[in-house]
Amino acid sequence: MTLARQRFVWFAVSAALVASTALVPGSAHARILPSSGCVNDLPPKPKPNPVGPGDMVPQEFRFDLPYPRLLPVPEPGPKKKPVRIPSQQPPPKKKRCVDPCPDLTDPKKPKPSGANGSLGSLAAPKITFKLKPINIPYPVPNPYAPKLPPPPAKVNPGWDRAPLTPAPSLPRVRSVRWVSTLTGKGSTSRTDKRWQVMGTDLGIMWESKPGQIAVAFGDTFGKGFKPPGANGGDWRSNIIGFSSDRKLADGMSIDTMIQDSRCHAVQVVDARHINHYELTTIPTSGFAIGERQFMTYMSVRAWGNIPGVWLTNHGGLAYSDDEGSTWTRDPYLRWDNVFGTSQFQVASMVPQGDYVYMFGTPNSRLGSVGLARVRKDDVLNKTAYQYWRDGRWVPSRDANAASVLFGGPTGELSVRYNAETARWEMTYLDVVKGAIVLRTAREPQGRWSEPVQLVHSGDRSQLYGGFIHPWSSGNDLYFTLSQWSTYNVSLMRARVY
Repeated sequence: MTLARQRFVWFAVSAALVASTALVPGSAHARILPSSGCVNDLPPKPKPNPVGPGDMVPQEFRFDLPYPRLLPVPEPGPKKKPVRIPSQQPPPKKKRCVDPCPDLTDPKKPKPSGANGSLGSLAAPKITFKLKPINIPYPVPNPYAPKLPPPPAKVNPGWDRAPLTPAPSLPRVRSVRWVSTLTGKGSTSRTDKRWQVMGTDLGIMWESKPGQIAVAFGDTFGKGFKPPGANGGDWRSNIIGFSSDRKLADGMSIDTMIQDSRCHAVQVVDARHINHYELTTIPTSGFAIGERQFMTYMSVRAWGNIPGVWLTNHGGLAYSDDEGSTWTRDPYLRWDNVFGTSQFQVASMVPQGDYVYMFGTPNSRLGSVGLARVRKDDVLNKTAYQYWRDGRWVPSRDANAASVLFGGPTGELSVRYNAETARWEMTYLDVVKGAIVLRTAREPQGRWSEPVQLVHSGDRSQLYGGFIHPWSSGNDLYFTLSQWSTYNVSLMRARVY
């Protein structure tokens, strides 16, 4: 090889490396830029601090003194007037790395330890005791309760045949790769800086209108958030954003979020935030019929002590008639959780043809999958639902009348109908396998294929979620993935054949 050719090859390889790994200029050790592409989103370099005797002993010991306290809870809950401002639009590309609200989102510089940065002095720690109430909530009538609309008229949907079809061949997953960080520090759309979304999970998507994807997230935190897990200040049970990004191979941009103030995403579906009553309301799926948006949710009574186990009050449906800005929890369309064993507490609803199909599991991530359907015009009428049972669609007052499509453990279903392949696709967390898995079927009632692995917890620690992007096409299956270790959401890409 001639010297000129060697230099050309060296230059080509070097250029490719630089192009494929955005490096921080001037750094002693090259570091890849985060998904935002912004140098100022890189974690700060650790600085050596002087350690003195005062750093060895805590400055304060705090002891909580728990005591029981009765807490009356008005029912129905008070109606609050929602506060909304126009959603802030994406910044121009040249200013994408400029912090839009540094007064709200940028942390203040910590003061050095010890006086004037000197070594800490040894002093006796302060001991404090604090009374901590353990609330025992109980419902009381609300004298100012808003007037409820009348329930829809009862209907008899009858029954129809729904036989099983042969299971499709097993999907072949050729590769799965991480694409980008969707939420939190360094995310594609810098959610921490633009909306004070520093820690969140889920990322449930549906096409809210042509050319737009709605993205719903679960428990969300702002200042004070530190992974792992859900923690920090500015707790919002759920938030929603919108994306028009069709070029998913380099990440998914969130254009706007529903806001109540500058640089702040607002909670959109009400939650009482009372432990052992209604701690939070978590979205589980979404869909649109015409100009109305629908979101299934679970009303969580309490999180369990065992990971992946919780208790719900009910699974329900909320709707929005103003493009997702404000939401109403339908007071009649809910599946109450009787003795903690009721089906359709964690639901995924999918419109297809004349019907909306509802796949659901009991609370937690251990149950099996049931199926119901309702005509699109009757989505908010619970009496119009039919449950799939032993080869037939049957009406029933008991949601547990639904047959098991396949056994668990199944957690956080995501279902879509793929018109390109005329197949139903379902992803969910299998806690025994420790993986997000994929199944397919010719008909919603199945038979469903055996599960194939998409992502294992050995590759993405403490994973869960796995929600399909509606604009996945061809052999590309894009989905969001949450991790408890980071308590944020990533975009993933699988090649499925």
